Amino acid sequence: MEFNARQFLKAVTEAPGVYRMFDAQENVLYVGKAKRLKQRLASYFRGSGLNAKTQALVARICDIQVTVTRSETEALLLEQTLIKTLRPPYNILLRDDKSYPYVFVSDRHPYPALEFRRIRQKKNDGRYFGPFPSSNAVRESLALMQKIFRIRNCEDTVFAHRARPCLQYQIGRCSAPCVDYIDQDSYRRDIERAILCMEGKSDQVTSQLNTEMENASKTLNFEQAAFIRDQIQQLRRLQTQQSVDTEGGDADVFALAERPGGLCISVLMIRQGRVLGSRHYMPDNGLDLSSDELLTSFVSQYYLGQEREVPTEVLTSHALDDHDVLQAALSEKAGKHVRLATQVRGHRAMWLELAYTNAEQHLATQLASHQQLSKRFLALRDALGMQEAPSRLECFDISHSHGEATVASCVVFNQDGPAKSDYRRFNIEGVAAGDDYAAMHQALTRRYKRIQNKEAKRPDILIVDGGKGQLNMARDVFNQLGITDIVLLGVAKGTTRKPGLETLFLETIDQSLTLEGTSPALHLIQHIRDEAHRFAITGHRQRRDKQRRTSTLQDIPGVGPKRRRELLRFFGGLQGVKRASRDDLARVPGINAQLAAQIHQALHG
Repeated sequence: MEFNARQFLKAVTEAPGVYRMFDAQENVLYVGKAKRLKQRLASYFRGSGLNAKTQALVARICDIQVTVTRSETEALLLEQTLIKTLRPPYNILLRDDKSYPYVFVSDRHPYPALEFRRIRQKKNDGRYFGPFPSSNAVRESLALMQKIFRIRNCEDTVFAHRARPCLQYQIGRCSAPCVDYIDQDSYRRDIERAILCMEGKSDQVTSQLNTEMENASKTLNFEQAAFIRDQIQQLRRLQTQQSVDTEGGDADVFALAERPGGLCISVLMIRQGRVLGSRHYMPDNGLDLSSDELLTSFVSQYYLGQEREVPTEVLTSHALDDHDVLQAALSEKAGKHVRLATQVRGHRAMWLELAYTNAEQHLATQLASHQQLSKRFLALRDALGMQEAPSRLECFDISHSHGEATVASCVVFNQDGPAKSDYRRFNIEGVAAGDDYAAMHQALTRRYKRIQNKEAKRPDILIVDGGKGQLNMARDVFNQLGITDIVLLGVAKGTTRKPGLETLFLETIDQSLTLEGTSPALHLIQHIRDEAHRFAITGHRQRRDKQRRTSTLQDIPGVGPKRRRELLRFFGGLQGVKRASRDDLARVPGINAQLAAQIHQALHG
């Protein structure tokens, strides 16, 4: 049954609400919310401007049902409930049903333990610390607190029936409160200090311990002083490991990193100013949403679609759509004001940078996995019609600033990923400023002469960034060198220069190839091209900065390193040397009148 969009849009309301799209089998394809339902739904059926995935969604629509709400906030909450319940294939789905672990300290037991808890109970029977991003993070914290303060880690039933100390006491990890080897006041003091450390106040604990150590030394209780000294040393190591801690604050930090072939969202958890760890997600971008839209959908599901604690602050690497609506919804769920922010400074900016670094690192690790790379190389084989998958790729790129300090890069990929030991840079000399074709010709000639002489490994495919012109230049070099067994591939950016819209030229400009934006083969080509671009820019900047730092004194005959050093020291720098007269220059140790005149002439013409 074909969906009559025109008739549907005539009748749909302008009110806020939620819409569900169904296919012919009445399966839910997509759930969305809108401030104005009619305006939002009409955008799906416009004549142009839709990406391929949205067009595929629209082609499958056989029915749309809407639910009107009283406000946009109410629509947001309903949308997340429906996404969690229905799991539509075109929505961003957060596959994370795990509850976050906590550390629990009972208020009722005379000798409370630090306990691992997966679920935060609502009854007020103690204190909870966390949530932590993983069970490992909880167990590491528990082990450290038990080691420093000798807190018990046994179950209450075991504690109640002990007649003698257990092995934990024997190895110095417990003070044996089960057999009254420590009084309640002393044990409670140790618990309170462990709690202060959990709250990020280890400096306060260290200060207390220092005072106790000095008092123990004064009373000649050296054994106790040595024990406290060991506690202080362990706390110092803890403080070193927590160098990213700040003066306080509860926040969740969301950072999105995206590369050809995938994206990653890292969530950094901050409690009482302590970074507890991070968790990584790699959602499928079902409708090619922008980074802002994707992160908005993710944050909404993260809190509103899950039973999850909302901290005082939520920081994001990208500005979120519907910022005010989402902030109101989070505040309503938390029962307190929640700040949703992107532009931050100080330690919050440091948190954002750390979260983004985590996202970048996790994404790079996943994309570089052997299984993923093998899949990409096989896809490239099929796309280029090769009999066997290529084992070695090389890609060239040119970088300069208006012709200054031109550098060509050569990066190499094999089936294990980037082969960085085989990367090469070529400083381009003797070509017209800004002539990228001549620069590429020089770099390729120098590289493939060495390959012809068997001084370097032979690639299966040569990729040049730049399209038709650069491909023709590479073909000319191969013809001159008599190379016929290396596949040539040119990569031309689309008109909008957006990743996924590249045109590939195989061997000659008459053989063009366009791959889908989701193609693993295209992701491999984009990856090596971006790496060649990065490597070229880095080399260019290093060469340019080195040239700009070079003293003009180096070009003057008779002025060696020692005389340059004396000149710069005498006048306080190169500008002082330039302002000096001939007589002033002659007063410098090691500079006679003749050399002074020569230096002045060189600097002033």
